[in-house]
Amino acid sequence: MTKVMICGAMGRMGTTIAGMVVENPELELVGGVDVRPGTILGKPVVDSANLAGFIDEHKPDVMIDFTVAAATMVNAKIAASKGVALVIGTTGFTPAEDAELLHAIKNVPVVKTTNFSVGVNIFWELVREAAKRLGDYDIEVIEAHHRHKKDAPSGTAKTILKVIEEEVGVRDEMYGRCGMTERKNEIGVHVIRGGDVVGDHTVQFHQNYETIELTHRAYDRAVFARGAVRAAAWVPEKAPAVYTMKEVLHL
Repeated sequence: MTKVMICGAMGRMGTTIAGMVVENPELELVGGVDVRPGTILGKPVVDSANLAGFIDEHKPDVMIDFTVAAATMVNAKIAASKGVALVIGTTGFTPAEDAELLHAIKNVPVVKTTNFSVGVNIFWELVREAAKRLGDYDIEVIEAHHRHKKDAPSGTAKTILKVIEEEVGVRDEMYGRCGMTERKNEIGVHVIRGGDVVGDHTVQFHQNYETIELTHRAYDRAVFARGAVRAAAWVPEKAPAVYTMKEVLHL
């Protein structure tokens, strides 16, 4: 049975993931770390400063981390140094941080993606196919999240932009518009933050007389937790490398 620990175990994502881990017969929840100690579903949660000791004592096979970039940079390096496989859903890394992190965890198998939703991973493939066929259309990307989300645009939106530009070539990205902004060959990017929106992403392809619109809406963060748990069951026996949900889902 695969032993799972969670970073940010007492947060919203952490508790959702923990509930799904204990329901999975292939997985065993051993506890986790957070900014304050406590318990989750009867398992110990220790202060994040004690992560190394927790790993030594409980010997997890995989660590799931949906915290913040600064914390993940520390957590993942410690876990990788002890041979623990990783599932990383944290976003908001700078390019330099991302490069540093990938170098530090190269000795263990890792699933790292900006979105663990099965639907979003299919959505990315649909966006890719549309961009391949509609490269001469005007393209706009719109994303919305809850008021507490720290990074903007979302990691998912950044992946959308990457997918589109792989098909249509690199274009300027216009983040919002104000003043005299006659459209050129840019991709418009629009960020909405408010209320308790879990995550909405839309890509619009505009041409004279028609618009094609692709949208994914998440109604509960359980969709991200479900994908992360699926990845946690998949990754421990894999060769050291950084994988995405594309490999987990065999897309």
